[in-house]
Amino acid sequence: MNHLKRWLVALFAVFAAVVTLNMQTVHADDSLAKIQQKGTIVMGTSPDYAPYEFLVNKHGKNQVVGMDVEVARKIAKDLGVKLVIKQMNFSSLLVALQSGKVDMVLAAMSPTNARRKSIDFSNTYYKSGQDIIINKTDAKIYKDHKSFANKKVGVQNGSLQETLAKTQMKSSTTLGLTKVTDLILALKTHKVAGVVAEGAVAQAYTSNDDSLVEIPGHFNLSSDTMGTAIGFAKGSDSLVAAANKSLAEIKQKKLIPQYLKTAGSYMKTNTEDTSMLHYWTYFLKGVEYTLLISAIGAFFGVLLGTIFALLRLSKHRLPHLIGVAYIEFVRGTPLMIQVMFVYFGIGIFIDIPALVAGLIAVSLNSAAYVAEIIRSGIDSIPVGQTEAARSLGLSERQTMTSVVLPQAIKNIWPALGNEFISLIKESSIVSIIGVTDLIYQLTVVQTATYKGVQPILVAMVLYFVLTFGLSKLLGHFERKMNHAA
Repeated sequence: MNHLKRWLVALFAVFAAVVTLNMQTVHADDSLAKIQQKGTIVMGTSPDYAPYEFLVNKHGKNQVVGMDVEVARKIAKDLGVKLVIKQMNFSSLLVALQSGKVDMVLAAMSPTNARRKSIDFSNTYYKSGQDIIINKTDAKIYKDHKSFANKKVGVQNGSLQETLAKTQMKSSTTLGLTKVTDLILALKTHKVAGVVAEGAVAQAYTSNDDSLVEIPGHFNLSSDTMGTAIGFAKGSDSLVAAANKSLAEIKQKKLIPQYLKTAGSYMKTNTEDTSMLHYWTYFLKGVEYTLLISAIGAFFGVLLGTIFALLRLSKHRLPHLIGVAYIEFVRGTPLMIQVMFVYFGIGIFIDIPALVAGLIAVSLNSAAYVAEIIRSGIDSIPVGQTEAARSLGLSERQTMTSVVLPQAIKNIWPALGNEFISLIKESSIVSIIGVTDLIYQLTVVQTATYKGVQPILVAMVLYFVLTFGLSKLLGHFERKMNHAA
């Protein structure tokens, strides 16, 4: 075990050294030249924040629209490059910027002093206050942020609103969630008394939902918290300067009101028909991606799981240590962390698409659990059968493939089937990096319709259909194996 610990420590030390070396190789500011050379500029955003950024269905595809997107398009046009939009959780945006997954972040982000320590910002291009969304029935109770003493308020994780609530609403408790749609649902189900939101966002939700109203927050706002700016990686001076030039033209031509009007027209389109049937294509796409991720994860999970199970069972020390190290390490870390590491960590060296990163992480995670299931199945086969097979002239490989594994699979089939069913549900974690699985599409529909519960019910039914159908299919094969025996 000491050898294993030393091996893991050495591995992490090498990784840290490579990352440090990679960071130190960047000397001159060539940020603008790189953008112009590759011909694209990648915008990172969390499209659940209308009217800044949200999703609409255009020509059968989900597309990110909103004021921030219009600003980004203007910058891309001025630079003579193509705009590429990557979607992810708000709390992951700074990591994506620092790891090079995106070139800039437009997500109604305020250039606070705390954020300036890790990233660079453009000039502010829009200013709006901070308000609080409440249920209409509570309009006579709450007047501003001071009214929420001993109450719970909702805030988006990693946002300015979270900081304001914790520093200026100290007598209140906070509920931090990733998506604004989840916060609105928490408000409407009375899990929180109010949701702190940027003024334009509060207006967007209250104008599209008669059960909600907004009240002024009356927060004490400093100059660095009153504006919205674009985030860039540290040292991107030339790119920031180019963006500021575009922003200056936007301000001079007074384009922001026009951008907001365009966003408003998309919001109106979204709310013309908010029935779940109208959004069936969204859910269908989510099911397709969920099945794809689960199927590929199951295939490589079994393939790699078998290999690592055999490594762990090996009588040779090195293969045994490799098998043990992999299985214990993967099972000892959350799948969410693994997904983020593959996408952001490895992304420092290789630009891995979100879907591919999700597939890799899910497959590697499943392999560790499948390995233990297969190992237990192999251990369940009496040693006498192995000895009998060897005495009949079968090689070690032939004994394993023709005698041991067929019986082991029959013994572990129920446990293996349970892992496949769990995989359908656990694969939903890939939505944090913008993979459009069922959970991601659920959020899209919530954002578009301003409805919280109905999309959840639809997703719940779809997950049940998928898992119940798979359960019946696995049961059919189990009965066939029992009948053959």
